[in-house]
This record gives sequence, structure tokens and C-alpha cells, in this order.
Amino acid sequence: MPDPVLEPALDPVLDHERAHLAAARAQLARMRDSAASLDASRASDAVSGEALGATLARRVAALTDDPSTTLFFGRIDWSDPAAGDAARLEELYVGRRHVSDEAGDPLVIDWRAPVSTAFYRASPAEPMGVSLRRRFGVERGELTAYEDECLDAPGGTDEAGADDRAGSDILAAEIERPRSGPMRDIVSTIQPEQDALVRADVATTVCIQGAPGTGKTAVGLHRAAWLLYSFRARLDRAGVLVVGPNAAFLDHISAVLPSLGEARVAHATIETLLDGSYRDDTPKNRRWLVRGADEAQVAVLKGDARWAGIIHRAVWAHVGHPDEALVVPRGARRWRVPAYEVAEIVAELRSRGVRYEAARAMMAQRLAHSVMLQLEAAGDSPDDRVQDSIARSAPVKAYVKALWPQLDAAGVVHRLLSDADFLHECADGDLDPHEEASAVWEKPPRTKGSAKWSPADLALLDEAADCIERTTSLGHVIVDEAQDLSAMQLRGVGRRCSTGSATVLGDVAQATTPWAPGSWTATMTHLGKSDFHLEELLQGFRVPAAVIEYAAQLLPVIAPGLAAPQSVRSNRGELDLVETGPDALAAAVTDAVRHATTTPGSVGVIAVPGALDDIAEALTHAGIGFGRLGADHGDDADHQIELVPAQVAKGLEFDRVIVVEPADIADAEPDEATGLRRLYVVLTRAVSALSVVHARPIPAPLTS
Repeated sequence: MPDPVLEPALDPVLDHERAHLAAARAQLARMRDSAASLDASRASDAVSGEALGATLARRVAALTDDPSTTLFFGRIDWSDPAAGDAARLEELYVGRRHVSDEAGDPLVIDWRAPVSTAFYRASPAEPMGVSLRRRFGVERGELTAYEDECLDAPGGTDEAGADDRAGSDILAAEIERPRSGPMRDIVSTIQPEQDALVRADVATTVCIQGAPGTGKTAVGLHRAAWLLYSFRARLDRAGVLVVGPNAAFLDHISAVLPSLGEARVAHATIETLLDGSYRDDTPKNRRWLVRGADEAQVAVLKGDARWAGIIHRAVWAHVGHPDEALVVPRGARRWRVPAYEVAEIVAELRSRGVRYEAARAMMAQRLAHSVMLQLEAAGDSPDDRVQDSIARSAPVKAYVKALWPQLDAAGVVHRLLSDADFLHECADGDLDPHEEASAVWEKPPRTKGSAKWSPADLALLDEAADCIERTTSLGHVIVDEAQDLSAMQLRGVGRRCSTGSATVLGDVAQATTPWAPGSWTATMTHLGKSDFHLEELLQGFRVPAAVIEYAAQLLPVIAPGLAAPQSVRSNRGELDLVETGPDALAAAVTDAVRHATTTPGSVGVIAVPGALDDIAEALTHAGIGFGRLGADHGDDADHQIELVPAQVAKGLEFDRVIVVEPADIADAEPDEATGLRRLYVVLTRAVSALSVVHARPIPAPLTS
């Protein structure tokens, strides 16, 4: 691969490309002005006008130019292979969105368009009609360099004679560029195997096992953008949701989809998903406030899939057995539905597999229909309006209420966790006596309204709510760090895509919860997506070799049989192990921070929460500014230096990472395996350099 052309004094090629960029920016401004000039008030009615106005507002926002970036990042000289000799060579510029001129001819092709696939997947061995691929270097929205790859060179190789993804200096520079603020998109650096996953069909559920730095999160987000582009009508109506491990992670990824022109994607943590707070329109009977916590073994128990059957039995246990006949006065006569016939109706409804509330509504209609049959036998000719009138009559409503009471999820779960006898009855042998005793509250709250629900209870409440009324399914759900979710939490996510598809992202080696299923087969089964495509990403583009090789020493202990990731970056990065005394730990961290800030880029200081207090005090005393991420929220301001609790580091990335006292990080977890997995996560957050500052001995697997 030839060296990129960098800022030549008089380079006609670069001048030509800059002129094309200027023309594209001018046409984008024209498109935006045109959209802004449209008048939604001319719609035929107020409702249509409001909908049109919202659509136009989104269109205008999507057409806003971002001067900090360029409209395109690559170009292909392309001809359609299917056209044969009639193929005409075209220059296609690939960027974040489509831009056309007044005649409708494209100046920039959206990266999601089918024709753009060749930019990512064409190779000397399979050029896909591409004779030349050009990548651009960009600085503050301006083109500063270009780099060409000839794919139709003799012998099927590029100019350097090889197809080497690491051979692109511009690609390497973009991957290694210092970062600050939220996660950025990887649209200009997507690799062929990543592109294949991004463009998988909307009906396909994809599971991506990805080692640290392989870009699995970015692939998932870009897949959401591609799906919304390719299946807009379906997914705009059904909805797309991203589920992440914590609020800090969601803040980190918040800029990716808007940068790709997609702002209408909901975001939730597993807690806000299950408690309903991620949506303003969640019904009150599906909102629950977490005010309590469970011990680890109880949380593990409540995450077990056996609770699905227990809760199902608990809900349906409220349906009574008819001992008396239904009597319906109508006119001068009284019509009677005997108890045995009511029992048959109840049995039939229970066998249909519908939700509790739907069957309850059917019950009134079934009873009314029985009365209708008697009316017809007596010579009357009732119609559907008569049946509806009977179903809504006071005697039928009172009978159904006594036999089939109205329920809510909080009431069901409150009874299960308060009443040991009821739990034993509903468990039906699924739980042993010790588990039943552990699950029941030691001091039950008097009412469901006073219950101090725990995070683990949310999955039980969501399961009960779905047994009562069906949960609305979305078109597509992306769930990141899925390896950490319990079986019951996965069932909650699966309900949100029961009629749609999912993109499941994670790394078994990074499982840091005691209730983790332990395998992708188990995870996908609990999610309700046993028919899925599993792809393993091993090529690391974010984490440098020095860092990943150091952290990978933990893999034989934490994930036996899992292949070690391979860094494809030419820059091996930096690894620095700093041993100090206990009294000098904060000072050593301060020195490491000072050194890290001598180069551009973000710095993450990761430690157990207690140690962060001492570090914060030392940095403040040294006059060094910093931000601090919490378990549930992050500082809105961007800081070069962030103090990060080890428990919320998952999914985040920093140019330079300082890990403080790795033994403390491992010991903070309930068992050794989970502790070492947490440490593996923490060690692999670095993009350029990792410093490990410690006074205690480093865990044994890292000393080999």
C-alpha cells in the first residue's frame, strides 16, 4: 500500500476532491432549505398537519451539516459487473448520508445503500466491480489526505501486491485517533466481516461473541442504523430499542446513531426496561420503583428461569372453581348457566394459551353466548348486540369478578414473596424448601404499594405483567453485554422482540454477574431466539497487542476454551506495571495521570469505589481536574480524565487507562472467577496505553 498523500502544496487530485466536498455541502444546504420551506399547515386536517410537521422537523434535522466531520469518507470507481461490456465506470462517494444535486444525481451515497457494500467488502480477489478504492484523511471536517487501493491490478493484488487490512495508514490513523466524549461511529472503518453482520436480514437474529476491541457494540449500533434505512416503514412503526448495561454506557454510545442520521431509537438499561421508566407512555400498572436490594444468593435465585412457571401458576391460581350457577334476569324470565357448564368454559379458556386478562374478557362473552343459545332455543332471534348487552350486564360482571378477579403484577408477586404457603403451592416442586424460605421476605410489607422491590424483583414483576396482559413487541432489539443478564431478565428482553428480531452482543469471558447463563445457547434460549446466527469476532481493532496479550493471560481461568483475541493494529501500544507502597499509592496514581495527560486523548482511572475517593482527593490536591462516573449517571461535561468505578467500566473505552490495585478489583466480587472476569473487563478498556498501579501482589494468572 503506498503512503497516503498528505497536504501536498499543489495536488490536483486533492483539490478535485475538496471541490466535490464543497459542492456536496452546498447541495445539502439546498436540500435542507427546501425541506424547511415546506408548510405542514396545508394538510387536509389538524391530525395530518401535526404528523406532517413532525416528519418535516425530523427531515430538516437529518439534513443538518456537521462542520466537524466530512460528508464522505471514501470513494469507489465502480462499474456494475452484471452490465458486462455495457458497464460504465462511475465515481461513487460513500458517506454518512445521501446528498443529491438539483437533477437528482447523487453526489454522496449513503453508506447503508446496497451499492456501498462494495466499499467495505471489495478485495483484489473479489473486486465486485471496483477498480479503485480511495480513503480520505479528515481533520476538522476538511480533507487532508487520500489513499488509493487498486483492486483490478494484474494478479488480483493492490499496488503493494497484497490484500492487507492493516496496510492502510489512513484506516489505522482513524482507528487510533485520540477520542474524547461519547463513543464515535466506525462507519469509515467497518471491516468486511463486520459489514456482513451489519447487513444481515431483518428477520435474522444475530448473536455476536466479541472479544474486547473487536467492535461488537459499534456493529450492533450500525446494524440498527442499517435496518432503519433498509426497512424504514416496518421499523418506524414497530420501533427499535437498544438495551445497555448501565446509564454510563448509554451516555457513551449516545452520539453514534444520531451521527448516522437515526435519532428515533429508544435506549434503556435492563432496569429501566423492566420498570417501564424508559418510556413516558408506560401504563402505571407496569411501573415499579426499586427501593430495596437482595443478597447475592437471593438475586441469583430470583434470576432463575424456574420462576417463569411459578409466576404463571401464581397468576392462574386466582381463577376460582364455579360452585354456583350464573343467573341472568332478562325481561320476565331468568336464564341460568349451570356450574358444570361454567367449569367447562373455564377449562377451555385456560387451555387456549392466551393471557389472563384476555381470557377474563372472553369469559363474559362465553357466558353471554350460553344465554344466547337458550334464547334462541326459546324461539327468540338475538343478534350480537344482545350478546354484548348480556356480557356487560351487572349479574355477568359480578359473576366474572368473583370467579375470575382482575389482577395486577405487583399484587401477584407481593403475594408470592409474602405468603410462604402460596409460594410452596405455586412452586409445585420447582424450588426446594431452602430456596422457598430464601425467596420469601423476612418481614413482608403489608401492601403491594409499600413493597421495597429489588432489581431482581423487576424481572418477576415483568413476567407477571406479561402473564396478565401481553407485552408489546418491537421490530428489533439490540442488547449489549447480554452475557450478564439472568434468565428472567433475558425473558423480559425477549418479550420486547417476540415478533421481531434481535442483535445480541457480548463476551462470555466478560460475564461478571453470578446469575450469568454461561453460554450463548442458554442465553438465546431464555431470550426466546433459539434459531439464531452466532458469529465470533476475534480481530481486535481497538485494544493494542501489548494490552490484550497481558489481559488474555486470564482467559484459561475465566473462559476455558475461548480463543484469545488478536490485535491487528501495527501499533502495539504501551503497557506499564508500577509497583509502589500502600502509603504511596495515591501519589503513584497522580504521577501516572500526569504522564498520561502529556499526550492527547481521554484518560480513564479505574478502581474500586472506595479507592476512588482517595484518588479524587489526591488529584484535587495536585490541581488536576477530572470527572467521575457513577453507577447510574455520568457528568454531562466532557473531561479528559474520568474516575471510573470498576463495576461500570464495561463497554467504555479510553485512550489511556490507569488500573489501580487489580487485586482489590478482583476481590470485590463474590467469587474468584467473577472477580477475574471483572479484572479482564477493566484491563481491556485501553485504546493506546495501560498502566497498572499496585501495592498488593497482582493476581497470579497475570504474573506468568
